[in-house]
Amino acid sequence: MLYFFQQVLNGLHSGALYALLAFGYVLTNGILHRTNLAYGALFAFCGQTMILTAAFGYQALWLTLLASVALGIVAAFLYAALISHVLSRSIFEPLADRSPNAIVVTTLGILLVLSEASRIAANTHDLWLPPMLAQTIVFAQSASFKATLTLIQLLDCAAVLAAIALAAWGFTHSSFGRSWRAVSDDPKAAAMCGVDVRAVFRRAVLFGGLCAALTGVLAGFYYGNISFGTGLVYGLKILFVTAVGGYLSPLRAALGAAAFGMAESLWAGYFPLEWRDAWIYLFLVAMLVLIGAGRDQQKIA
Repeated sequence: MLYFFQQVLNGLHSGALYALLAFGYVLTNGILHRTNLAYGALFAFCGQTMILTAAFGYQALWLTLLASVALGIVAAFLYAALISHVLSRSIFEPLADRSPNAIVVTTLGILLVLSEASRIAANTHDLWLPPMLAQTIVFAQSASFKATLTLIQLLDCAAVLAAIALAAWGFTHSSFGRSWRAVSDDPKAAAMCGVDVRAVFRRAVLFGGLCAALTGVLAGFYYGNISFGTGLVYGLKILFVTAVGGYLSPLRAALGAAAFGMAESLWAGYFPLEWRDAWIYLFLVAMLVLIGAGRDQQKIA
């Protein structure tokens, strides 16, 4: 039971990162209704930016480690805001009414650009942050085994929980949340009712980008490094998870992604790790086919 409890604790952290990514992804795609492959790349790019900027501040500017990390966090959020601004105005808005394949191909190109930009900036080297807040906290123990989490894992989970709770509360009680739901349901009807559809969409893309940046920063703190190809892996997982649950509720998408992270952790604890992603993707595809067929039947009815 302690071993099972340890896998559950591990799943809390990975599930928290997936949950924040899913929340931000649905904010954009609930209005866009197109496959956005660039979102995972934005997450990885911001995490890599934080690490590279912190390394530059520490090695070139002679800042303290805390100041270097703070500088890296600021740089990650600034880049997230800039990229979100460019995406919403130069990519999503012009292509929103065209073929869905146009968004897919364009965002795939953006994914490659962001990944290559990170690789070139790092000179194809992996830079690592030093271990931070790695003290272990024991939740349960026996004579031969301890169920633990590190302090950075707990802080990551607390930061994600606070961010999602605050965002969900604001989404429920703010005019932006009401406008987002109206635009997501029917943008033309929302525009006829006086809603600035373009402004709502731009704010949704910005908030989604900031969620990706925060996830990248938290993942960078814990793992110490985010590789160039991480964005594609995380992006595909979030894409499938949110497609299964639908784009009507960011909070529901976050809860589904958290359950997905827990399932990954349990698989890693009891089954061969090299087969984890293959079986997880197979399960998500099967769920998407079954649920998609049910949605189509409801539309026909």
